[in-house]
Amino acid sequence: MTWWQALILGIVEGVTEYLPVSSTGHLILASWLMGLDRTDELKQAVDTFSIVVQAGAIAAVLGLYRSRVVQMLRGLMGRDDEGRRLAINLAVAFLPAALLGPLLADAIESHLFHPWPVVGALFLGAWLMIAVGWQRKDDADAGLELEGLTLKIALMIGIGQCLAMWPGTSRSMMTIVTALALGLRPRAAAEFSFLLGLITLTAATGYKAVFGASQMLEQMALSSVIIGLVAATLSAAIAVHWFVAMLVRHGLAPFGWYRLALAAVLGLCLWFGLM
Repeated sequence: MTWWQALILGIVEGVTEYLPVSSTGHLILASWLMGLDRTDELKQAVDTFSIVVQAGAIAAVLGLYRSRVVQMLRGLMGRDDEGRRLAINLAVAFLPAALLGPLLADAIESHLFHPWPVVGALFLGAWLMIAVGWQRKDDADAGLELEGLTLKIALMIGIGQCLAMWPGTSRSMMTIVTALALGLRPRAAAEFSFLLGLITLTAATGYKAVFGASQMLEQMALSSVIIGLVAATLSAAIAVHWFVAMLVRHGLAPFGWYRLALAAVLGLCLWFGLM
């Protein structure tokens, strides 16, 4: 993989990681367009890179929501009650994925990490977003703030996140949809999703870096990995800022229609044997 291919994949990852449009679907399409699936060794390296480069998206959210992160750290030290409650709620929301992820990882990679399951997840997730977006289209200012989050709601959001283990579903989509359905305000739902992503993505990125980095570096230079990480960081910061404004103003429906279009493009490419 060349540096410019790493740059493009880094931008795609950064833009799509926190948007409810499936970073997996976009990375599959981008990799195919650049011919990065021509050998099994290269494809495995690209799959590892696509997860490792999530560290850039993590860094972006750490920077944008640093005040929340500091609040939680103060809470864990007994200096901020609201920060402690938020940290506990995030831990509870992360628990289902932490338990099920290692158990299901091999089965998911064997049976679902293929183009057609991704297309199906994009399609079904799109209609779910359109339905929830239609219900909440006039309620941008109504609902719970993060301070009103309960352990029960946090656990339900965590269970929703588990459904995103199906590639193409989108972790961001499932957590935001679940949070909205349970009564959170759009801005609060997005913020909780991003903060939960810090834990979930860090765990996935660390795991993949430990067990797949050596194979990845056989197919690409370390400098290309760094370029991808920087690109993911900058593009994720811009995408998160834009997405929150879009979500508050227009809801989830526009992203649902976009997912339908992406599913159609991927489906047609597969149907006609182009991928």
